[in-house]
Order: sequence, then C-alpha cells, then structure tokens
Amino acid sequence: MKPRPSARSGPPFRRVLVANRGEIAVRIIRACRELGVETVAVYSDADATALHVRLADAAVRIGPPPPTESYLRIEAIVEAALRTGAEAIHPGYGFLSERAAFARAVEAAGLVFVGPPVAAIEALGDKLAARRLARSVGVEPVPGTLEPAPVDAAGDLDALLAAAEEVGFPLLVKAAAGGGGRGMRRVGEPKDLPAALAAGSAEARSAFGDGSVYLEREIRPARHVEVQLLGDRFGEVVALGERDCSIQRRHQKLVEEAPAPGLHPDERRTLHERAVALGRAAGLANAATVEFLRDEAGRFWFLEVNTRLQVEHPVTELVSGVDIVHEQLWLAAGAPLSAAVREAAERALDPDRHAIEVRISAEDPGRDFVPTPGRVGVWRMPAGPGVRVDTAMEAGERVPPEYDNLIAKCIVVGPNRATAIARLRRALGEAEISGIQTTLPFHRAVAADPAFAAAELSTDWVAERYDPRGDWLRAARVAAVAAGLAAIGPRLAAAAPVASAGSPIGGDPGSPTAPSTSVSGARTRRDPHPWRRAGREAALDRWPDRWSG
Repeated sequence: MKPRPSARSGPPFRRVLVANRGEIAVRIIRACRELGVETVAVYSDADATALHVRLADAAVRIGPPPPTESYLRIEAIVEAALRTGAEAIHPGYGFLSERAAFARAVEAAGLVFVGPPVAAIEALGDKLAARRLARSVGVEPVPGTLEPAPVDAAGDLDALLAAAEEVGFPLLVKAAAGGGGRGMRRVGEPKDLPAALAAGSAEARSAFGDGSVYLEREIRPARHVEVQLLGDRFGEVVALGERDCSIQRRHQKLVEEAPAPGLHPDERRTLHERAVALGRAAGLANAATVEFLRDEAGRFWFLEVNTRLQVEHPVTELVSGVDIVHEQLWLAAGAPLSAAVREAAERALDPDRHAIEVRISAEDPGRDFVPTPGRVGVWRMPAGPGVRVDTAMEAGERVPPEYDNLIAKCIVVGPNRATAIARLRRALGEAEISGIQTTLPFHRAVAADPAFAAAELSTDWVAERYDPRGDWLRAARVAAVAAGLAAIGPRLAAAAPVASAGSPIGGDPGSPTAPSTSVSGARTRRDPHPWRRAGREAALDRWPDRWSG
C-alpha cells in the first residue's frame, strides 16, 4: 500500500463542472457549496430555467433537448469545463457517468474525473469483463456466458443454442454496457433466442453505443442486494453497507432500503468481503456499487458493478452518517479514506438505523408505469423528523419527455425498520402533486402492504403484490361521494348557516372569504366548495388520466 498524505485541508477543488441535470445535479451542487467549491452547470434548451442552472455559480448551454445533442456530447462538456476554469467534472449518474471514453477525455484535457479511474471503469463497467474478474477472485457470477454472444447467429446457431442450454431456460439476453434494463430480453425457449439477441443488441447500441450482449440465467424469485464501496488511490477499499433494491419494474428500481432486512451478521460480513475483494482487484478508487442476486436457497450471485454514484446513495448516507458526494470529491482530489469512513465501514456490519427511499417518477402505475411528462401544478413535498427529499422540481415546472422520469426521491430514516416504514407512510401522505400522474399511489400501496412490512421482498414483488385497479377504484368511490356531497352541500349550509367550533360547515358557503374549520378545529380560510375540491384532489390530481376528457 502506498504511503498516505497528510490530513485534508481546504476545499478539494476550486471549481467543479456538474455534467448532469435534475435532482442529482442539485445534490452535487449543494455538496460542493458545503465544501467551499464553486460549481458550473451545463444545460440543454429544455433546462434553461431549471433549478440546477440557477443554483450553480456559472452555467453553459450545451445544445437542444435530445440527450445525444446535449448531455451526451463529450466534447461540448469538456469544452465548457475548460472555458469556465473548472478543475474537475462530476458526472452524477446516467448519461456519461460510466463511459470510459468520457473519463479518458476529461483526463486528457488536464481535468479530474470525479469517479473511478479509466482502468477500473473498463474492468468493471463492462459487465462481461466484470464477470470474468469476479470469477478470478472467487466471487461467483450469475451462471451465464463470459464472452459476447454472436448477434448474427446464422453461422453459429448450434453453438449458441448449446451455450444457452448450458445456461438454462428461461434466460436473459443482457447488454454488456450500461444498465437500467435497456438491451435486456427474456427468453423462455430456444426458438425465441435469435430474435431476442437481435432486439437486445439493437437497443443496447442505441442506448450505450455498444451492441454487445451476453446470456445469463434468470434467477427467480430473487432479492436484489447491493454493496456500497468507497476506495482511495492508496489501495484501501471499504464497504459502507448494503441496500436491498428488490422492488422493481422492468428491472428498474422503485424502492430501496438499507440495511437489507433479514440478513444474518455472517451473511452481511461475507457479502461485504466479496464486494471489497472485487473492488480491490479492479483497482477501485472513488465510489462504486457491487450488485448481487440472492436466490431462494440464500446463495448470493454476483450480478454487476456500477462505477458511479447510485440513485439510491441517500439511504446509505442516512444509515452510515457519511456524505458520499463529499467523499467522492475528496477522493478525486487525491485524499485517502478518512477515519470517519473507516469507522462507518466497521459499523456497517451491525447497523443501528434503517432508511428507505422511494423514487417518485412522472409515470402512471395504473398503466404499467407509462411515462407521463407534462407541467406540474401543486408541488408539496413532506418534511419533519427523519425525512429527506432530493428533487429539482418546483410548482409550475414542466417534466420534459426527453429525459428520465424521476422527479423526486423521498427518503426516511429511523432507529429500526418498523419506525422507518411508519415514517414513510406519514411522509407519503403529506406529499401532494397535481397536473401530472406520478408513482405516489404505488408507493403509498407499498408502504401500507403487510408483505412489505414483513420484509417479504423479491424482484417479482410488483407483479405479485401490486394491483393498480384497487387504487383507481378507491379514487372513483371518493369522487362519487364527493360529487354527491357537492350537490347537497349548499342545502346543508343554508339550513345551518352558523356552525359551532369544529363543524365542517361555517359561514356563507358562497363567500370565498368566510372562515371555515379544518378537521382539527383550527379556523382557516373558507373554501366555498370543500367537497368538490376534495373529490378533485382524490380523483383528478392523483389519477388525472382517468378523469380527463
């Protein structure tokens, strides 16, 4: 191990460019400001007035809305950093965050890439390379192929089918580059394999610029558990803890929590040790996440490594007490792992807190999570003890169709899982969004589900436990009651124009300035049509697509 420099002093950088948008750009800008680091934002025409642009010390336009013409333009982003005097570039997650070519271009320009070194990205970011590396250090990957599958299988069909039979059906065709379920196809029987290879490769090439795909056994049911790593340039790698990310749809995470519930201390230690061994073998410096699948027999299989900051990093922060973005910046500046990080890694084996994150997205869970871009009306996020919200959204802003649908992350923490779930229910009940359909109804259903409370988790949870028709029917019943009450409300008010304290009706129902009384008895400004408003909130604001037109 190389000798260590002296302790940290002063800001890690003078100025950092944030090569991203939305909530993660805001998150990084705030972390930089806390460390005394100036920031540069980049933006497309769709984000000209976005919060991350307004928070940064400087901002540079990099193109029109399509990502290929803006946030994926390596040359434009590097040029923006050089032009504004930035010393480093933080890629956030998504976009260019796991592209070795981007990290290489940043370093070639004399700038610092806030993430793992190019060699580690190449060794771990490519899923096939990562699978081979894992096996070399005794970490067993999910059964599957270790080399790219021939997409044009006309001349290799027999060999390919033999390899598929060895993997076992059903299996998955997966992209070697990138993630998020893109390029992935499920294959139930041999005859469907050639078409799945072609389709998966085409999607992977479009999304990641690399059409390489491979075969992997489908493990079902399974739990998805991942380990957060931090490493420095002096050879030290530690695990800050693990997260359970089993509740997913189309292989994209919806709910994440830390620590993973139900793990025996020996299981947790073994899992952390495997992840650390893989990180060390790859020469990891900075942040990365090692993902595993846990099968019905309790065996952990290595899945992949994300060589970047994860969307769900806040749950680990709230349990460990470590600001991961702060650490990323210090590690990129050449500092060693701090004593606080090493102590947090030791505590991770016996955590004393529990955190849960839900991803609030502009999607309709009642229609298989179809995207629902549009303009936000009411935007009211929860607060209070143990509640954190990461977002860049504000009332009146538009959710553009060109980018990811994530608009906020609601994270709660408590001394144990039961408290965290109760806090999550309370927080989701406070959240209010109108104008677009969001995943709030789904998250409320999860938080109230007894199977979730019992930690009965798997990657099939959504298909097995969530029935969106129940939410729709509840909204319909509330709307029907509200409509009836709206019709008789004026008659009730006329019959009893003066109400006692605590009554839901008081004053002139036609006067918008007359006082009214809330459920708690507090005097508030009079709403002339309270039941009509309640019906609209229950039906229109929560399920706009069902009640428009």
